Amino acid sequence: MPQAKAAPWRESVYAPSVGRKEKPRRTGRTMVIDKGLGYWQTLDLLETAASYVDYIKLAFGTSLLYSDALLEKKIAAIREREIAVYPGGTLYELAYVQGKAQAFARRAKELGFTALEVSEGTVDLSLENRREMIDAALDAGLTVLTEIGKKDPTVRLDAERVAEQVAWDRAAGAELVIIEGRDSGLGVGAYDAQGRPHRDFVDRVLEAVEDASVLMWEAPLGAQQLFWVRRLGPDVNLGNVQPADVLSLEAIRQALRGDTMKAAVASYASD
Repeated sequence: MPQAKAAPWRESVYAPSVGRKEKPRRTGRTMVIDKGLGYWQTLDLLETAASYVDYIKLAFGTSLLYSDALLEKKIAAIREREIAVYPGGTLYELAYVQGKAQAFARRAKELGFTALEVSEGTVDLSLENRREMIDAALDAGLTVLTEIGKKDPTVRLDAERVAEQVAWDRAAGAELVIIEGRDSGLGVGAYDAQGRPHRDFVDRVLEAVEDASVLMWEAPLGAQQLFWVRRLGPDVNLGNVQPADVLSLEAIRQALRGDTMKAAVASYASD
């Protein structure tokens, strides 16, 4: 006697947070920080979580440490899953100060990268310098993400200046503007030395930026990801997510963790 075919798992239960956008999406985007995953580790990540990842950043200057053959192979695997991929902004900063911004952008395109991050976490840039880096990336046919903030914990961001820079970057061609958080999430950008968000700063930025959906908040720590989803909802853009935390973050977004599920299921009682 043939066995009855089991119903799909999702027919027996569903995520409380309905309406989560599928790729390609303009909001609720997740950027993963890759600090040196091997090729097979990358494939494991893609098999497990590709649907929930929108960008993978090969962090810092790590992409310079791969052989060209391995780098191209890794980039191709990421792109096959419809995920944008780009080298860390630190490497583009280095290329710029070496007078090689245009050559770097062209070579990034040849290798298969789809975007570049224009940042000044380490070097100081004038608006003219920043525009040159943006233009070089755009001219090479790459998407531009910009970043605001220094990696130096003694430098504090000013909300009004952040809003002005967001507007300027967007007008110059940036798709998203990232607020610095480093890979540690401690003491820079929107966070204090313990990794807690500066709530007053966050509130002022959200008031001053005309369209907050163009912001991506770097949030490498789980508590930070929970804060942003609670503060701005499941469609907040979050970056520097560790590879092992992608499903955990998606569970927060879809109210599949107790931290966000309690409020979502409370509506069932009133139905």
